[in-house]
Amino acid sequence: MEASAKKFFQQVLETPSPSGYEEPVQRIVREYAGKFADEVRTDLHGNVIVGVNPGAPLRIMFAGHSDQIGLLVTHINDNGFIYTATIGGWDPQQLIGQRMTIWTADGPIPAVISRKPIHLLDEEERKQVVKLKDMWLDIGAKNREEAASLVRIGDPVTLELGYQEMRNGLCNSPGMDDKTGMWVCIEAARRAKAKKKLNVSVYAVATVQEEIGLRGAHTSAFGIDPQVGIAVDVTFSTDCPTIDKNQEGDLKLGGGPVLHRGPNMNPIVVERLRKAAEKADIPCQWNAQGRATGTDANAIQIARAGVAAGLVSIPNRYMHSAVEMVSLHDLDRAADLLAEFACSLEKDADFTPM
Repeated sequence: MEASAKKFFQQVLETPSPSGYEEPVQRIVREYAGKFADEVRTDLHGNVIVGVNPGAPLRIMFAGHSDQIGLLVTHINDNGFIYTATIGGWDPQQLIGQRMTIWTADGPIPAVISRKPIHLLDEEERKQVVKLKDMWLDIGAKNREEAASLVRIGDPVTLELGYQEMRNGLCNSPGMDDKTGMWVCIEAARRAKAKKKLNVSVYAVATVQEEIGLRGAHTSAFGIDPQVGIAVDVTFSTDCPTIDKNQEGDLKLGGGPVLHRGPNMNPIVVERLRKAAEKADIPCQWNAQGRATGTDANAIQIARAGVAAGLVSIPNRYMHSAVEMVSLHDLDRAADLLAEFACSLEKDADFTPM
């Protein structure tokens, strides 16, 4: 992975982007893409659309969502403690005792989130799964007036952000879902242009609001009107305890990007991804999905009169937690795969299932 591309990856992971509050990370996307793209624009929804070789009749769209799960300030009590609602799907157990950040108009405010200590829980309380309403944010304020002078209702909240590298090319951070996929899409567009073999238009999109209903993919796909659309998201790695490979498949970190088959994927797109991987000697893993996936591929496939959709995934351990873990090698290979796919397409390629 080139140093500038890796720096871009770390920057987006260390920048907040809860659904509906993606502007800070989208500014970084525009800055990075502006160095190579033929066009960079932001639509009214907030999607950043990076165009390479625009004007070619065959349009392909790569979509990775820039938003992450978070919280939203809903109430400040008389003692200055702050209560929240969720943005996206949380397991509240993941939040107990975490360092958090409230992102205010005047800058970040450090906070912690916790609950009553275990010593004070009665027998019934110890048996219960904690609910978000039983936890609060503490910023160290003396009272409501002090807290309200710093924090407003509607301010977004994230886990404390930070990137950490580990052994064997692995790394962890909050927000790997799906800043990994977004990085792959933008980087694939850059690599495709560098090959100087494009016969098609490539639109790499950092979509918004995926975590609350695939919303940015709906609007950006309508605007771009692609014939082919590939979403890049994370998927569950199964190379750790307690996950049933019989149900979820055999997927591991470092094994390469994951290609999906099933009704949400156009069979010709899948086959051409397979051939591109073979040609570029990129190891891939396979997964099957028997229904519409919970990814941007779902929205892209049914945009306008229909789009030939595909899904490429990055294996991810501990999804929707503070320590989401991925392989840098998988990211790098996924970007190469999409670039190879784009450059392999003829200007009149047909993806109609027959």
